[in-house]
Amino acid sequence: MIVPGEQIGILGGGQLGLFFAASAKQMGYKIVVWDSDPNAPASLWADAFIAADFEDPQAMQSFLKDTQAVTYEWENIPARLVEGIEKTVRVCPGSRVLRLLQNRVVQKQFLKDQRLPVTPFEAFQDSKALPGLVDALGLPCIVKTATSGYDGRGQWSIESLQEAHTLSESLQSQPHFTGWIIEKRVSYLKELSVIVAQSESGEVHAYPIAENQHENGILRMSRVPAQIDSDVVSHVVSIAKKTLKALGEAGVFCVEMFLLHHGEILINEIAPRPHNSGHYTMDVCSVSQFEQQVRMLCGLPLIEPRLFSDAILINLLGDEINRLHASEPLRQILSRSGIRLYHYRKQAVRAGRKMGHLLIMEQAAEKAMEQAQEILALIRGCV
Repeated sequence: MIVPGEQIGILGGGQLGLFFAASAKQMGYKIVVWDSDPNAPASLWADAFIAADFEDPQAMQSFLKDTQAVTYEWENIPARLVEGIEKTVRVCPGSRVLRLLQNRVVQKQFLKDQRLPVTPFEAFQDSKALPGLVDALGLPCIVKTATSGYDGRGQWSIESLQEAHTLSESLQSQPHFTGWIIEKRVSYLKELSVIVAQSESGEVHAYPIAENQHENGILRMSRVPAQIDSDVVSHVVSIAKKTLKALGEAGVFCVEMFLLHHGEILINEIAPRPHNSGHYTMDVCSVSQFEQQVRMLCGLPLIEPRLFSDAILINLLGDEINRLHASEPLRQILSRSGIRLYHYRKQAVRAGRKMGHLLIMEQAAEKAMEQAQEILALIRGCV
């Protein structure tokens, strides 16, 4: 057990690192953050902040000084860095799981080998093979980079064979990618995600399921609890727990899934860290996903999550955060009871970038959705 007063570290200083650092500080831990961005949000809460490239050996030495355990906030952290760190201190999840999950081809094949439900897929290294794979899988399809890519980046929707040929030619000019995966695009009823925490002893706790809506591949809104039947809830939680058991490592994970129209559940992707769709846990659960992450890392008892209220999360994307702050709608939104605003304090504003979020807490599910639609209209109306 690592007790409060000791130092723990996190690789990556975005909003997930920020909330992890805040939870760790609240519990009495010292926190060191390593991020290449000198203005990373988590630096605001860090006792020590290292702004350096992840390849910098001197930075690694500074990061590990007095650090008892390490986690990360992003699956694109170099696995070789994690592998080097875990020779000195405990890292959760470890490099084995990170390597497995940061490559979509390896991840999907692992899930398939474990007989966990996934969409039909094929991997390819030569973009010239794309039209043939589309023809074999059937339209429509989605092409993704095997590594990197997030929030819709590195993904392409294929609706016709002509689009497949066009994308094939385009990908030939992008040799820096280490291969691609093509998946059959399924017709689904809902997009779901579930945060699951697993201790080193194998104790597993699942959070209430979130129902998600995306815009242009970016998460716009999450509703908790998901509006699904109790038998579907049980099935989703069962699949999520089986997935963590198969991974076999301690950590906080997010399992994203599709609920198909006939009731089948398919796993979309797994993130080896807390997730944006789990931010609701900070306000309406008995334990947040970030406190659970601290507990897991430090060997403290995990807590069975309990939901105290329905909630809807709305992400503030790109310049929406600035337009909202400079407008009358901010007053209208925050004058409502049960609304919480989180500003990530990111310096660079880019289209589609998650800059903050609003959380609507409401006991009545329909009232929560009504408020969410009104607030979205206000946000989009800011000019």
